[in-house]
Order: sequence, then structure tokens, then C-alpha cells
Amino acid sequence: MPYTAWIEHFTAEKARREHRGDPDWRAGAKLPETVWRSLQKFQVGEDGDGTNLIGKADLAGDPSYGRAVRMFVAEEQNHARLLARLLAADGRGTLGSHWSDAVFVRVRRLFGLRMELMVLMIAELVAVPYYRAVRDGSGDPLTGEVAGRILADEQRHIPFHRDRLRDSVAELPAAVRPAVLAGWRLLLLAAGVFVAVDHGPALHALRMPRTRFALEVARSGGPVARDILAAPDGAPSPAAA
Repeated sequence: MPYTAWIEHFTAEKARREHRGDPDWRAGAKLPETVWRSLQKFQVGEDGDGTNLIGKADLAGDPSYGRAVRMFVAEEQNHARLLARLLAADGRGTLGSHWSDAVFVRVRRLFGLRMELMVLMIAELVAVPYYRAVRDGSGDPLTGEVAGRILADEQRHIPFHRDRLRDSVAELPAAVRPAVLAGWRLLLLAAGVFVAVDHGPALHALRMPRTRFALEVARSGGPVARDILAAPDGAPSPAAA
């Protein structure tokens, strides 16, 4: 299926971002130390050139999808830039790397495009409640604005990956599809629990209980799995989100 609707969508979002411009970094930001350390880890996760994903997307045989993936990667790189500028607003640097991100990248690169997208979808579903907690619980205007911008993008990325995964999972035998999605939901639960523990002090400072965070992540997988298992019924569209 052509992904021209997504190209148009990403193009419009890029124009909107350029028109809006950056937040006012001069305002500075003040956050608890635990939140700063948490944001540094997420900044590492947002960074990357997307070469592996782009290569697999190009091999999928749909030039419009490859172009859309490049635009998705550009948005993720912009998230890394925004978080780096936010950290710099308090005189803090970024981490060169983090073991949790290295594990995540290695897992999603093990197999083909389908596995890469399923792991990326987990990252998006974890990111949504995280950035919502940062936006609503930081009490810092600049941090809230940055988190809100990233949150809006992550929410749009979920249907983008869902559309491709729906086509990809449909290529599997019908009897296998539910088991694949059930396994994926278990991985999503594990990821939610891991982040809830690893970023627990930051979530506490943001007034987000760890258990609630993990449950939100786990529950978000149900509607996504049902959408992926639904039969493809037309060209992918951002309006389907």
C-alpha cells in the first residue's frame, strides 16, 4: 500500500514545527535530580541515525514507505535534540550511551522489519505515559512544553507503525497471528515493568506511581494488538489514529 498520506502528514508536521519554532530555552529548567537522570536516559533512546530501520524499510519494496520512515526518524532525532537542549538549560550534558538503550537496539535489530517495528512500537507505548507524566508532573514550564511536544509526536507514531505492522502480520498464517501478538504484549508488559523500576524515583517525583505506570503501558497494548490483527481495508491514513 502506498504511504503517501503519511508523507503528507509528516511534511505538514515538519512545516508546523518550523513555523512554531523552539521553546524559549532562556527560561531555564529546574527539576529534581532523579528526573534529570531519567531524562538523560530517554535522550539516549531518542538519539540515533535510524540507518538499520531505513535499510529494512527500503528493502520492503515500497518507496513511499521508505520515505515516510526517513521522516519518522527525523522526528525522533528532533526529540533527542529537544531533550539535549532541555538538559543544557540547566547546564547538564547528555549521556554518550546507556546499557538499557544498547540492549533495546540489539534486540530490535536481530531480525527483519516486522520485529524491528514491534520493538519500536513497544518503545512508543512506553514513551506516551512517560512523557505525559513529565508534562503534567514536572511543575516546570519549559520541561512541560518540551514533554508535551514529544508526547504529541509519539502519539502520532503509534498509528504509523500500526499501519505497517497490520500489513506485515497479515502475511503470517492466520493461526499464528494471535500468538505473535500475545507474545508481543508480554514483551510490552515486561518493558513497562522495567521502566517503572529503572525510572521509579523519577516517576515518584512526577507523582506517577510505578504500578500505575506499568499498568498503563500494559493496557495500551490491547487496542493496538486488535488493530494490527484487523484485516487491511485500504490505504494507511493518519486519520485512522
